[in-house]
Amino acid sequence: MAAYKTGRPVRCMLDRDEDMLITGGRNPFLARYKVGFMKTGKVVALEVEHYGNAGNSEDLSLRVIGRALLHMDNSYKIPNIRGTGQACKTNLPSNTAFRGFGGPQGMLIAEHWMSEVAVTCGLPAEEVRKKNMYKEGDLTHFNQKLEGFTLPRCWDECLAISEYHARRSEVDKFNKEHCWKKRGLCIIPIKFGIDYTLSFLNQAGALILVYTDGSVLLTHGGTEMGQGLHTKMVQVASKALKIPISKIYISETSTNTVPNTSPTSASISTDINGQAVYEACQKILKRLEPFKRKNPRGSWEDWVTAAYQDAVSLSATGFYKIPNVGYSFETNSGTPFNYFSYGVACSEVEIDCLTGDHKNLRTDIVMDVGCSLNPAIDIGQVEGAFVQGLGLFTLEELHYSPDGTLLTRGPGTYKIPAFGSIPTEFRVSLLRDSPNKKAIYASKAIGEPPLFLAASIFFAIKDAIRAARAQHGGSNTKELFRLDSPATPEKIRNACVDKFTTLCITDVPGNCKPWSQRV
Repeated sequence: MAAYKTGRPVRCMLDRDEDMLITGGRNPFLARYKVGFMKTGKVVALEVEHYGNAGNSEDLSLRVIGRALLHMDNSYKIPNIRGTGQACKTNLPSNTAFRGFGGPQGMLIAEHWMSEVAVTCGLPAEEVRKKNMYKEGDLTHFNQKLEGFTLPRCWDECLAISEYHARRSEVDKFNKEHCWKKRGLCIIPIKFGIDYTLSFLNQAGALILVYTDGSVLLTHGGTEMGQGLHTKMVQVASKALKIPISKIYISETSTNTVPNTSPTSASISTDINGQAVYEACQKILKRLEPFKRKNPRGSWEDWVTAAYQDAVSLSATGFYKIPNVGYSFETNSGTPFNYFSYGVACSEVEIDCLTGDHKNLRTDIVMDVGCSLNPAIDIGQVEGAFVQGLGLFTLEELHYSPDGTLLTRGPGTYKIPAFGSIPTEFRVSLLRDSPNKKAIYASKAIGEPPLFLAASIFFAIKDAIRAARAQHGGSNTKELFRLDSPATPEKIRNACVDKFTTLCITDVPGNCKPWSQRV
């Protein structure tokens, strides 16, 4: 409005409080479900209604809910399944796309009912999860065949390196010996679909310029935001052209060199931009082939100079689109994802039953990233996604006043992960010998999938709370209780039912309710 009124550019700078007041975040979800299962823990039927808080406009909420529906099974084969999703309009800032884009919401709901099935059956949770897990060649609920299904390998490897069964006994022993401190342990799998469900976005371009001194200028359609995309693109070009990385330079992303770029999101930027870079490199190599044959002992610089002197073009564009993807919710047909990324995390926590505080003691992760283009970057992505998910599932909560004003704005009231939130022992390993034939140089996407692994912290907390309730609240181990995400200290404390939470409040005459019901 200011720009319109003055006819001049206007610069607007908001402080953090104002920014959080007007900016939407990740879509909160509410789910109602029915699950049918056998005494053995085998799930046979599932119905879930998903309600997403869209805020005051549609934005990307319908797409977020769509991805949640495609991930409502997480890693489990359910013979009879029905899922519905609704975007709910509310008078709050419009919610939008965040890392995971509905996947974490859908998978958290899946792990919630799966953990309750295990409790109801009186069986170990890891046994029930394994029993219901997909197998190679199975069809998902959206009729996509699982090929290269490495999740069982990730699961077995994570059980082994985390020493899960031995530590399960140690946790049970600790809980018997400590009254007001309890520990929990949980292992969680993920299956995350890779690509845009809006199929025309699965495209990318690249431009390669080769100069007579042998240097190469590379431009592609992806945006570098600290995730290492430029580094991987230089590696792709280096491997394709068979020249050192030191000869390759990156030009920052701009639509005056590569037009009509797709968003750098959905974890596929390396896949599509890397393949576009590869295609451009192949055009250059094809033009240089005659000069290589004439001078097989020559260097890269020799061939480039000879091509220039023969008036051969040393610039090339590359273009790539993911083939054979597209899905219809109306007919439940098509292929929504190019492939899936898999991973497993095992986490152990310790809660203070009197304060609700918790410590993240140890996390072991096994992640399938195919043939990693850069293991250092990929491990960093796993670690970063996990800690971001840790904030999502245990710390970051929005509170509104009765008149709709956001109370949690700024670092004083809205808590994000800090150094102390990182598990004391944090071990990440990449699955070996798992090439992926559907992405550049047999790699796999890594940006979004690991975020949900932090749900292992959430369900480990719930495991610890169950031990506290059994001791102090007199509940049996099969009693179900509700714990909403995020598992903040207030929620953890109130979920640890004991003599303090059952004390009555007498400040309101005639309205005596236990603290656990009032807070």
